Amino acid sequence: MIHYDLQCAEGHRFDGWFVDSAGFDRQAASGLVACPECGTSSVSRALMAPAVSTRRAERTAAAPATPPPPPGPPAGPQAGPQAVPQAVAGAEMPAKLRSLLQRMRAAVERTCDYVGPGFAAEARRIHQGESSRRGIYGETTPEEAEALAEDGIDVASIPWVPRAEG
Repeated sequence: MIHYDLQCAEGHRFDGWFVDSAGFDRQAASGLVACPECGTSSVSRALMAPAVSTRRAERTAAAPATPPPPPGPPAGPQAGPQAVPQAVAGAEMPAKLRSLLQRMRAAVERTCDYVGPGFAAEARRIHQGESSRRGIYGETTPEEAEALAEDGIDVASIPWVPRAEG
C-alpha cells in the first residue's frame, strides 16, 4: 500500500491509500478519487515531506513499529445492503463521509445495472465475453468474491448507505 497526500482543485487537502502509484492514476483518471470536502474529482497528488533519515530516526526505527491501519474494508463485491465498514459500525458516520457514499451510490445506480444475488455469475459471464461489457452491482458471498478475485475478475466493495433524501 502507498499513502498519498492529495489536493483537490479547490485547495482542500486530504490523504488516500492506494495499492500502488498506477492504482492512484487509474482511479483518478476514472473520476473515482473525490474530495471529501467538496466532492470534486479534480484531484492530484500534493507535495509531501520526504522521509529524511537521522541518527535518532535510525535508533527509533530499530524498535518495532505499529503498522498503519488499513485504509478501509477489503476489496470485493458488497456482501449485502446492510454491510458497513467496521470503522463506522456502532458509531455515528461523519456527515461528509455519508454524503460522499450517498453520491457514490447514486452514481452506481445511475450508471450500472443491478443484477441482484446473481452478481458473481454475471461478473464471470462479462469477464468471459458471454455477456455485454458494462458496470454491474449486486450481492455475493465472501466465498464467491474470493473466487472472482482468484480468477482475475476485478470487483470492489463499497458501503451501501441509505439514499440521500431529496
